[in-house]
Amino acid sequence: MNKIIIAAMSGALLLISGQGIAADIEAGKRKAGEACAACHGADGNSAAPNFPKLGGQHADYLAKALNDYKSGARKDPIMAGMAAALSKEDVENLAAYYATQSGLRTR
Repeated sequence: MNKIIIAAMSGALLLISGQGIAADIEAGKRKAGEACAACHGADGNSAAPNFPKLGGQHADYLAKALNDYKSGARKDPIMAGMAAALSKEDVENLAAYYATQSGLRTR
């Protein structure tokens, strides 16, 4: 019985904190194709060495980076402009999409 109560309280805390809301990976894939693929590649594995590889990164890291570009806490003139146009849902969806992709490919 105690385990059920603890599980229910944990789930409630996740929902209250906003972390229990599921992102839409398909929407993230569409937004990535529109806004990110030119530099970072369709799956987040850019062939260009000057663009970071996003595929396989942790979703919370990607969301924080995008939000930091958006707020100005992280500086890059190109990314600041790109992130400024993203909604909260776009950020969550993009982060979830790239987190599901394969990471850095060496071969």
